Amino acid sequence: MLHQITDWSDAYANGANIPGGDRWPDLWVEPARAYREALTAAGRAQLGLSYGSGERNKLDLFLPEGTPKGLVVFVHGGFWVRLDNSYWSHLAAGPVAHGYAVAMPSYTLCPQNRVAGITREIGQAITFAAGLVSGPIRLTGHSAGGHLVTRMISATTPLSPEIAGRIVKTVSIAGLHDLRPLIKTGMNADIGLTPEEAVAESAALLEPLANTRLTCWVGAGERSEFIRQNALLANIWKGLGAATDCVEEPDRHHFTVIDGLADANHPLTLALMA
Repeated sequence: MLHQITDWSDAYANGANIPGGDRWPDLWVEPARAYREALTAAGRAQLGLSYGSGERNKLDLFLPEGTPKGLVVFVHGGFWVRLDNSYWSHLAAGPVAHGYAVAMPSYTLCPQNRVAGITREIGQAITFAAGLVSGPIRLTGHSAGGHLVTRMISATTPLSPEIAGRIVKTVSIAGLHDLRPLIKTGMNADIGLTPEEAVAESAALLEPLANTRLTCWVGAGERSEFIRQNALLANIWKGLGAATDCVEEPDRHHFTVIDGLADANHPLTLALMA
């Protein structure tokens, strides 16, 4: 049977299609605050570090005990138009337990910025954090953040060859890798994607960098478009020489699929640290 999407806004609407979906993002606020306070009290949090000149060009850095083995960068979602890094601090717990420092940047949102501008800002944030923490770099991001971390390992990455060469693993969680469908959503009134920018900023339409190792991770209970987007990049980039994996985690939707990062032994954290 043929299937065609006619309501693109609904196809990408998460909260409205999850029972009790309006509880998020508020459910993340308290665990994130508690984690920040705990690591601040332990002297292992550096909050509000400026990586650029913009008001939102700030990142929080969470440190393990002892010298970090390397750097994890987590990039938040919100369709490039909402939220900041403060909602997800607790997701640093898993990688920190593995001995990694975790940087969580905010960025200038649309419509004050363009998606291409956010890509450049995340490149600045990673470069700044990489100057603070030596060793291998691992990237992960959720939803729009999944788009942004895969852009870092695309052929048109804003990163220098030196910094890009330190990236050993990327995990895109419910990432958006072909931005062209989003032009048809009501959200695009704020995102402002043009056809040209959507093509230029879609990782699925770009070559991966050499030696790319990518896991595309999605909740099995997510909207079908997120499941399709997840498989899309893993499939295309595998054909372009990257080492890829595609995971659909059972019993997870768009807002719970990231929870595993708070657990050092969860398969999502282990995939990032592999």
